[in-house]
Amino acid sequence: MTADWLVCANCAGRVSEGRCAVCRAELARLREGRGPWSHFGSPAALIALLLTLVTVTFLVTRPT
Repeated sequence: MTADWLVCANCAGRVSEGRCAVCRAELARLREGRGPWSHFGSPAALIALLLTLVTVTFLVTRPT
C-alpha cells in the first residue's frame, strides 16, 4: 500500500512526503505492515477467503 492519497492532519501534506514526525511515523507503520498478504487484514480473513473459495469450487465442480 502506498500513502500517496493519505493527507496528514498535522501538517496537511501528503503522508508519502514525510514532512513531519507524524507523517514519518505513519510511513514507517505502513512499511512495517507490508507483506504479500497484508491487504487481507488478518489471518482469520485470509482463512475465511480460502474456505469460501474452496466451497465455491466444490459447488461448481460437483456433478448434478
